[in-house]
Order: sequence, then C-alpha cells, then structure tokens
Amino acid sequence: MKTSQIVLSTLCLVMTLTFTSCVKDSLDVNVEPETEGETEEPEVPVGELEITELKIPTGFEFKTEKEVRLTINDNTPGAKYDVYAYNDDISTGEQITYLNEENEEETGVEISVDNLNHIIFSGMPSGGKIEHTFVVPIYYEKLYIRRKEGFTYTSEVVNITSEEVTYTYSSPSGKGASSAKPMVEDYLYCVNGAGEMFQVDPLTGDYTFISDMPMGSWTAAIDQENKILYSIGRSKPYPLMKYDIVNDSWTTIGDLGIGGPRLDYNANDGLLYFSTGNKLYSIDPQNANILSNWAINGLHKKNGGDLAFAEDGTIFLCSFSGLYELELNSSGEYDATRISGEDLPFSPTSMTFDSNQELWLANNGSSSNLIVMDTQTGGWEYRYGPNSTSGVSFDRTINDLTTFRIFDEVTIDPDTDGDGITDSNDEYPDDPDKAFEQFTPSKYGWGTVAFEDLWPFLGDYDFNDTAVNYRFVAVLNSDNMVVELNIHFEVSSDGAALINAFGIEFESIPPSLVESVTGTVLTEGYINVAANGLEQGQNRAVVILFDNNETMLHVPTTVSVKFTTPITTAQLGIAPFNPFLIVAKDRSREIHLPNRFRTTLGVNDTSVEGVNRDVDGNYQTDSGLPWAINIVHNFKPPKESVPINQAYNFFNQWATSGGNTYEDWYKDSTGYRNESQLKD
Repeated sequence: MKTSQIVLSTLCLVMTLTFTSCVKDSLDVNVEPETEGETEEPEVPVGELEITELKIPTGFEFKTEKEVRLTINDNTPGAKYDVYAYNDDISTGEQITYLNEENEEETGVEISVDNLNHIIFSGMPSGGKIEHTFVVPIYYEKLYIRRKEGFTYTSEVVNITSEEVTYTYSSPSGKGASSAKPMVEDYLYCVNGAGEMFQVDPLTGDYTFISDMPMGSWTAAIDQENKILYSIGRSKPYPLMKYDIVNDSWTTIGDLGIGGPRLDYNANDGLLYFSTGNKLYSIDPQNANILSNWAINGLHKKNGGDLAFAEDGTIFLCSFSGLYELELNSSGEYDATRISGEDLPFSPTSMTFDSNQELWLANNGSSSNLIVMDTQTGGWEYRYGPNSTSGVSFDRTINDLTTFRIFDEVTIDPDTDGDGITDSNDEYPDDPDKAFEQFTPSKYGWGTVAFEDLWPFLGDYDFNDTAVNYRFVAVLNSDNMVVELNIHFEVSSDGAALINAFGIEFESIPPSLVESVTGTVLTEGYINVAANGLEQGQNRAVVILFDNNETMLHVPTTVSVKFTTPITTAQLGIAPFNPFLIVAKDRSREIHLPNRFRTTLGVNDTSVEGVNRDVDGNYQTDSGLPWAINIVHNFKPPKESVPINQAYNFFNQWATSGGNTYEDWYKDSTGYRNESQLKD
C-alpha cells in the first residue's frame, strides 16, 4: 500500500469510501449458493485455504506468548539468580570453514545451541524471595534457573506446568554443607564447538551452563589470578576471545589467524601456550600476538588433544595417540615422551589439572566422558559420562577443559553505591536506585507488533502496514521493584499509504505514577502531551512513541519511562502491554490486539461507510481474523499484498488449531517460510 496505491486510494475516496483503501475487502470470499444436483467439492487441505476461509476457534486471540509468575525462595545472603527461557533446540546456520580437532580443514554448517540467549531477568532475593511476572514464547516449556553465590554456580531446569512456577533453594548435603570445608574448591570449565560454556563440579558431576560463546571453540584456558578464561574460535579468522568470570562478559582481543585444539595459560610468565600439529606457540593474551614457536618431536599422532601446565611448570600434551610429557632440548625444540599406553580406548581432546594435581581428560563424543589419569603411570579411569559407573551423563560434547579454583578466603567485592548489592552482581554499581534488569522478550531478542491498518475494513493480511520491533528493559532496584522502563524499538515495515502513530497503554498504572517520559518522536502536531511526557486526557498512562511511521522506518530509538515510586513487575504488566496504532492522524481511530480495550481517546465508530467487519469493536472479524498480532520473535513481514499464510507455511495450521500446533510457526526453521514472499 505504498506510493502506487496512493493514487488508487484517492480514486476510492472519490467513490465515497471514506477512510478506506481500494483494496478494502479484496480478500472477501463470495460463496455461491449450491444448486440442486451439484456434486460436493473435495475438502481443501488446511494449508491451502485462503486466509478468509480459515475456521478460527472461538476465543483464539492469536497469542504467541504465555504469562509466567515465578517465585524464588532463598534466604541465603548474596545469592544472585539469572532466569532464562529454556529449550533444547540446536540451530544450524551458514556454511563455514574451520579446523576440526584432528587439525584438518573442514567445511560444514555452523551449529549453535541457544540455551542462554533468552535471559529474562537477573535479581537477588529481597526478604528471602524474588517474585516476577513475565512472558515466554508459548512453545517454551522450561525455565533455566541459574544461581550464583560468590563464584560458585548451581542450576536447575524447571518445567512450566502452569502460570505459577515456584522454585525453593535448598543447600546441598554434600561438600557445601560440611563444616570441614576444603581450602580450595575446583570447578571444571568446559567449552565445545556449538558455542556452549558450562561448569562441572568434579566431586559430584553436577554441571551448570555458564554462557553462550561468541563462537564455538575447541580450546579453553584460565588465568586464575585475574579470573579470565581465554578461548580461540574454531573458524576463520580464529579470534582470541576473553571471558570475564566476575562480570560474565565476553570480548574479542584479536585474530590469531591460526586454529587448533590445544591451549593453556602459564601463570609463571603470564602467557598463553597454544599447540596444533607438532608446533607449540606462545601468545600474548593482551593483544593476541604470537611471540614464539617451537617444534615438538616424538608425537605418534599429531592431531587432536590438549595442553596443560602442571604445578611445577611441566608441560603435558595429549594427542589422539595418548598423553605426553614435553621437555625442552638443547636445540630449542620440545621432545615428547609418551606416558600413557598405546591402547587408549578413547581419543583425548581435553585436559586440565585440578588443585590436587589430578589430570582430567575428556573425549569429544556427543555425550563426552570425563577421565582421570595418573601422570606417572598413565593409568586412568572413567569418572563421569556414559562409560563410567557414576550414573552421571552430560549429554553434550566437551571439546576442552580448564580448571577454575575458588579459595576459602574472604574476597572483597565492593558495594560502591551502597544499595546492598555488590558491584559484581549489580548492573548499575554506581547508582543506588538501580541494580537489576528484566527483559521482554529477552536480553538479546526482539519481538514484533504488526498491523493491518484498514480497520474496521478487511485488509490484505500481509501485516506489513506498520510493524514495530521492540525490546523492553525494566530497570529494578535492590528490592526487585521497577524504577524505570526503557523501550527499545524500530519500525521494521512501513507498507501503509497512511501516516500512522504507535502508542502503548499501561493498563494498571495511573498517569500520576509516571515522573517522566523521554525519547518520543512527535512531529505531526495532533498528539497532546502532558508535562511528564504522557498523552493528555487519558485515564491510564499512555505513551505515544511516534506519530509518523514513515519517518521512523529503520531508525533505532529508545523511549525511557521513569516512575515516581518503585512498582512491582506485576503492576507494570506484561510487555508489550496494550500496544495500538493510531491510523491516518485520526486520534480516535485506534487498532489494538484482539479483545484489548481502546484507550480513553479511542472511539468505535460503527457508522462508517462500507462493510464494517468489526461492529462489536473487539478487533477481530466475525470469522476471528485480527488486525494486529504480537509475535515474541523478530518477525519478517510478507511482501506487499502477500497474505501472511502464503509467506508462512504453517500459519493456517496454527490458527485453525487455536494455537495448539506449530506454536513456533514464525521462526526460520526448515520449511517454515517462503523466503521469496518475505520483505528484505
């Protein structure tokens, strides 16, 4: 409905179809009455039906999200929680070239595991409790709850069996409850080519996801003193990546230009040591510069394996031919002496020493084994994994291991702003009024509200007239109360011939609770704004984010809403709250999601000329079709005049089932989309 349709719209106006477009009702299906003697047509498969032919179940509102109310009970001082929407999906991406663990160049599909991208909120118990209300995509059935106490992580996956989810922490009865606490606790940090980093407790085999990596990797090494983990990306340009264990953040230092499977950190000289094939390199971790290299003699197989420094500085190396001790000779090369036997039933890909100088190894199976080996005799045993007798299986690959040690000593973690939250756990360490964040749909994800703007007339259902991508970030104080809301948004599609505005109503918040609104873009002169930035004349708080969709196309913008007093996440409501479109600069003409109330200034005018498809004003046609849809995902709108069910292959099945099948119909999974029918 862009420029070419403006002329057509003008002609339609001449024909007295006021406030409509000439494509109005173009998808109406004229049903001819059956005549006597005619044979009945065979039933058309659901996937082939026109969108106006769909039989939508009564009460279905086209929701792609569900509400969850989570309560966490924990009386431990200083415990921090991160909560994620969780599933077990493995995503495939583009073709990439990389070095495998046998040091051979391969071309394959990039694989990633999306376990930890969907963080919903972080917080610490206040009065022994955290209570939050949020949404997750309907197809998510689990939450991943990660607990951090000091530098120790634990986790649990809990099922979403109803809108109410309760998690109560109980202290483990093992080493954590013992009065004879060891002087040091070890945790094995593991990485793999799918970009997962997780932690294993060597005493119990318990594992906890720590972070998604910028790139999958075969390597990991920890600088214990500075609490930094280093890793080299598995594909070109082989970046040297750095993970800050205290602040839970990744940065890329530089590109090495070479890849391989073996890496460790030498505390004696502060350098990384990297090995591939029969070469050993030293690397400056500050800038990723390769400083020197040595040849390695005596390896029976040069592929796979890992590198580890013992406490006395001895270098141990494993390859697919076993475990070796390296010793520098008079020629400036390293001689490798094999320690293990020749008949290892596994190909070691990972190796690290714990605080007791036990050597841990792993293989890279789809469910890796953890093995302990004696560096003197080469003897070994399966400790965890499918080949062990422990009953513990990780069901994931370990491509490298490294050890992080937590010492039994008082660690000073300052609280700069004095809000009771230490700096390492505080998202705003210099602001006493802010501490944590809650995200919708997630910290790194986007949702989309997409509109058909011809209401109350039937449109073409391409849902591209105005589409707005959003991410809401609620800023919380140390008591987990909301003090500010940051609305990050961008108009992703402007297929309309009309100038439209976009607003949000907070249904449980009176205007007096809002101190200020900043960042709105209002240029058309018909939106009246109060001193605090809210729209005037509203019974509830309403923010108009912009009033001209054309000028906002592909312009990232942030609107900030500050509250006069902290409020609960339950009072704030569920994002995107009550979003609506104001059509053609007519303030009374609002389009909302199905069965949502219009604002104080919206009007349901039933006296319009033409066929009114929404006489009762519930924003659904008699057959159940909406004029607006909220998708908790970055939605790619169809091209102009392409109905959504022709661009998304399983939309019909989802809609006619009342949302019970193909709950993730909008994703880019194989076979879900007709890419040629989607906007760029």
